[in-house]
Amino acid sequence: MAAEFLEEVSRRSGQRFEGCYHCLSCGGGCPVVEAMDYNPNQIIRMVQRGMREEVLGSKAIWVCVGCFSCLSQCPNRVHIPAMMDTLREMALEAGVRVAEPEILAFHRAFLGEVRRWGRVYELGLVLKYKLSTGKFFEDFSVGFKMMAKGRLQLLPSRIKGEEQIKRIMNGTRRLR
Repeated sequence: MAAEFLEEVSRRSGQRFEGCYHCLSCGGGCPVVEAMDYNPNQIIRMVQRGMREEVLGSKAIWVCVGCFSCLSQCPNRVHIPAMMDTLREMALEAGVRVAEPEILAFHRAFLGEVRRWGRVYELGLVLKYKLSTGKFFEDFSVGFKMMAKGRLQLLPSRIKGEEQIKRIMNGTRRLR
């Protein structure tokens, strides 16, 4: 059972995780490790041990921001961001309760804006995120200040190559 889970994660991510000797460098460089329930190397160990339910239900796979800090710190170049992306996909496919639903809502709103406009339309992102979480006025004052300073465009702008972006986005299956 343990080998099956490890092999599935390796195959789907295109990465091998046997090179991790748990030196803890990945967690030392991670800017969000304090918000995780398990450190990155612990997630790798859990994958290696076949702890599918625990891993897919963990907070860590959703908190990871994919900044590649762990990869740059790793002496063996173990690709943790690829693993975390794969684990999020697997959790969604398995219907596991998302440990951080607001993060998933943000991902979906962000990708929806890129899919629609070819870039992030910030006001649209905020509106979609707020509608999906129901937290309409939680940080309203910050948003208002940003609009007053011209940091949030009222209307979206288009980019060159928009059709190329749409083809790329339609070809992916991640976090739809």
